[in-house]
Amino acid sequence: MPPVNMSTEEIKALIFQLPARDVMRIAEEIEERAETVAMMQLSETAFHEWNEPEEDIYDGGARLEKCLSN
Repeated sequence: MPPVNMSTEEIKALIFQLPARDVMRIAEEIEERAETVAMMQLSETAFHEWNEPEEDIYDGGARLEKCLSN
């Protein structure tokens, strides 16, 4: 979807013109999206340690097995 060139206020004004049922549905979808983004951001910190050089020792076993199979 291409970027929208509207201000937050303009978007709110459009949303508030919708029937209440539609506004509630949009609010639920926004909340779900916000929760997903928050969980993804939290999970990024959990895997940060995998990028540390010390973690490469676990890759050695796979390399050793490959060498031994040749």
